[in-house]
Amino acid sequence: MRNMLCCCVNSENNKKYAELDAKLARKMVESRSIYPGHRSLKSMDSIIMKFPKLREGLRNIRSVFESYDNDTNGTIDIEELKKCLEELKLSLSDEEVKGLYSWCDVDGSKGIQFNEFIVLLCLIYLLAKPSSESSTESREMGPKLVESIFDPIVEVFLFLDKDGKGKLNKADVIKTLNNEDYPLERSPSHVTNMRFEEMDWGRKGKVGFREFLFAFMSWVGLDDADDDFMSS
Repeated sequence: MRNMLCCCVNSENNKKYAELDAKLARKMVESRSIYPGHRSLKSMDSIIMKFPKLREGLRNIRSVFESYDNDTNGTIDIEELKKCLEELKLSLSDEEVKGLYSWCDVDGSKGIQFNEFIVLLCLIYLLAKPSSESSTESREMGPKLVESIFDPIVEVFLFLDKDGKGKLNKADVIKTLNNEDYPLERSPSHVTNMRFEEMDWGRKGKVGFREFLFAFMSWVGLDDADDDFMSS
């Protein structure tokens, strides 16, 4: 009976996650006309050039994360997250909050770590925009900071999503990063394969935005940024 119950719960969770993934894929398709910056990207080098500015933004978000980590245990629990979202004046139901929380708690630790917090904020930014009457100017993080970090990341995803279907295809990603029009900026094939494998958790040859975002954070140097925060 217990195994059957776990199976049903997992099946229900998988269904919810699939629905969120599908919703996010649709958002990526819609975003192609909203984020024209993806057309200016030409190669991996043009993506790497964005990393320093993104690291700077991550340092600012780190202070926001720590301000909501009331028990200073390095994670944000569901109650701390609700307070964060309430102060940011984000209109989400309890069910939506729990869904996003579970979706981003990749290691099942029952707490959102900093890299998961970044992903969570990006998903909220894309899927649950604040109400129009709210300025969302809360603590150190305002809309300009959020846009300066997440808009370029969305543009990188759109640049890699050549068929515009809201999912990254391995063949397209490898072809894009090995663009013959920019021979001096081409990535070696073993590097592009490794980059895609870092994103493709399920080894399905297709990558959604959430998987991409976790991998992209490591490419930017989120761990290096963490070291900077710890030493400052």
